[in-house]
Amino acid sequence: MLLGKIGDRVSGILNRGDDQKRVKGSVVLMKKNVLEFNPLSASVNVGSSLLDRVGDFLGNGISIQLVSGHSAGKVGKEAHLENWLTSLPALTPGDSLFRVTFEWDESIGVPEALIIKNNHLDEFFLKTITLEDVPGEGIVCFICNSWVYPAGRYKHTRVFFRNKSYLPSATPEPLLKYRKEELESLRGNGKGERKEWDRVYDYDVYNDLGDPDKGSKYVRQTLGGSSEFPYPRRGRTGRAPNRTDPKTESRLKRVNLMKPLDPLEALDIYVPRDERFGHLKMSDFLAYGLKSLSQSIKPALEHYFDQTRNEFDNFQEVYDLYEGGFKLPTAVLDTIRKTVPFNMLKELFRTDGEQFLRFPVPHVIKVDKSAWRTDAEFGREMLAGVHPIAIRRLEEFPPASKLDHKVYGDQTSKITEDHIEKNLEGLSVYEALYTNKLFILDHHDSFMPYLTRINSTATKTYASRTLLLLKNDGTLKPLAIELSLPHPKGDQFGAVSKVYTPAEEGVEATIWQLAKAYAAVNDSGYHQLISHWLNTHAVIEPFVIATNRQLSVLHPIYKLLQPHYRDTMNINALARQTLINAEGILESTVFPGKYALEMSAVVYKNWVFTEQALPADLLKRNGS
Repeated sequence: MLLGKIGDRVSGILNRGDDQKRVKGSVVLMKKNVLEFNPLSASVNVGSSLLDRVGDFLGNGISIQLVSGHSAGKVGKEAHLENWLTSLPALTPGDSLFRVTFEWDESIGVPEALIIKNNHLDEFFLKTITLEDVPGEGIVCFICNSWVYPAGRYKHTRVFFRNKSYLPSATPEPLLKYRKEELESLRGNGKGERKEWDRVYDYDVYNDLGDPDKGSKYVRQTLGGSSEFPYPRRGRTGRAPNRTDPKTESRLKRVNLMKPLDPLEALDIYVPRDERFGHLKMSDFLAYGLKSLSQSIKPALEHYFDQTRNEFDNFQEVYDLYEGGFKLPTAVLDTIRKTVPFNMLKELFRTDGEQFLRFPVPHVIKVDKSAWRTDAEFGREMLAGVHPIAIRRLEEFPPASKLDHKVYGDQTSKITEDHIEKNLEGLSVYEALYTNKLFILDHHDSFMPYLTRINSTATKTYASRTLLLLKNDGTLKPLAIELSLPHPKGDQFGAVSKVYTPAEEGVEATIWQLAKAYAAVNDSGYHQLISHWLNTHAVIEPFVIATNRQLSVLHPIYKLLQPHYRDTMNINALARQTLINAEGILESTVFPGKYALEMSAVVYKNWVFTEQALPADLLKRNGS
C-alpha cells in the first residue's frame, strides 16, 4: 500500500508530458526546525507517519495554485514544492529556497493571487514567491512574509496577492471574493480564546492588568469602555475570566525559570502570529530578562538597599552602578543562580557576582562627577534629554491651571515676580513674557488629582511646575520650581504650594537640589507613563487592529501604514504581562505606583488625535 502510493507519486513526476507549457517559480521560506526555539505544544508532530515524511521528501506537503485576475477568477492546477528535504541554499541564513513548476493555462493570464495549502504537520514562515517568464508579463512577485500553519487550522484557504496595490473600486473583480474572505477571517467572530495560529485582530479593554484571584493587592481598575477611565483598545486574547471578578481577564501563569529558556513559551500571550517578533529579535530576550528581573532579582536589590528599603543609602551606591556594579551577598547570588537561566546570568553579571547590573558611565559624569548638580546641566538635560516635548512657552503669569475649580479649588501658581525677576538678566517679568523668553515644564494638573492617593502609599511626591528662561545663547536656565500638595482639608480647598529658587550655598542650595530632583522625577515619570507608554505604544494599537480589519493588503494605504506597525502589538502584549501589570516593573519603578495606569487614563481624556503631529503639537505648546 505504502509502496504503491510512493510509486504513483514518483511516476507522476517522471512521466509528465513535455508538450505542456510550464512556468517555473522560486519560493523562499523558513522552516520551523531552523528556528532558535522549540515547537509550541500546538505544533507537536502528533500522528506523524512514514508516509508523511515521504510526502515531505517528494514535495507534496505544500501546494500552490495560481488565481487569475480575469476569466471569472479561474484557479490553476496544484503545483508542489520540489525536494522539501533537500532545498537549495538561499541568500539569508535560515532561509530555504525551493523550486516549483506550474502547468500553464493561457486562460489564466497574469496571476493576481496564489492559494497556498500547507499539508505538513508544522508551520513555516513564507517570505516570497516569484514566478519567472510569465507569458506577457515576465517576472511576477508575491511578497508574503507570513506564517502558514497546517491547512486544518484555518476555516478559509490562505491566499496571497500579487505585489500590487488596488483601491477597492479598481480591484479586479475575481479578487473581490478573496479580499472579502480574508478580511472576514481577520475580524473573527469575537468569541473564544485565541490560539497561536489564529489570524484575528479584535478589540478589548485593558481588563487584564490586575490579578484579583491573588488578593486585593492585585486588583486594578479596568481601563477603557467608560467615560471615567477612557483608554485606547488593546488586542483581544479571549482568555478565561478571573474567578473573583468575572469582568476581568485571567493572566498567564508565572514562568517556570527552571525550564530551558524559550521566549515564545515564556511569554506566550496571544497576538496574531504575524505580529510576533522575529526569532532572532533581541526584544524577546530582553522582555524575558525583565520578567526574570522582576521576579528573581528584585529581592536581591531590596536586600542591597538594607538601610532604607527600596532606596539607595548614599550617592556612592549610585556611582557603584557605573563604576563596576556592586557585589551581591553570597546567599542572594546562590538564589539567583538557581532560578535564572545560565545564558541570562552571563548578561547580568560575572559568575563571581561582581559588577552586577553595571551601566555605562554617562559622558557628563566622566568629565565631572558633580556636573549633574549644576543649573546649566539641569536645563540642558531637560531640553536635550528624552522628554523635551512637554516644555511649552508661557503665555500668562502667574501660570494658571485647567483643573475644575469646583472640584479642586484654586490651583493657580504661587510663583510671583519677586521669585524670578532677579534672574531675568535685566528684563522685567512681562518683558520676558512678551518677548517669548519664559517657558514652563508643567506637571501640576496631571499629578494633582492623584496626589492624595499616591501619598497614601510608601511613595511621597509633589505636583510640580518648573519655570525657565530662554537665554540669548539658546540654553534654558531654571528660574523657580513650585511644589504643590492637595489642601489637608480636602481637594476643594485648592493647593498648598511652596516656591523654590536657585541658590548656591548653605541649606538653601541643598533644598534647591531637592526641588530639582522632584521636578526631574515628575518629568521622568510623565515621560515613561504618558509620553512613552500611553501616547506612543497604547494609542497606536487600535490603529494596527483597525488597519488589518478594514483595509485589504491590496490597499495602498495598508502598504503605507503596515511597516510602521512593526512589533507594536507584540511589545504591548509583553508589556501587559510584565511591565504595566499589577506589581509589575513600571509600578515598582515609577512614582505613581499602583495608581500609574489609572492616572494615565485620566490624563488620556485630554488626548486629541489632531494635536499629535507637527506643526499642531508646536502650536499647542505655543511654539512659533
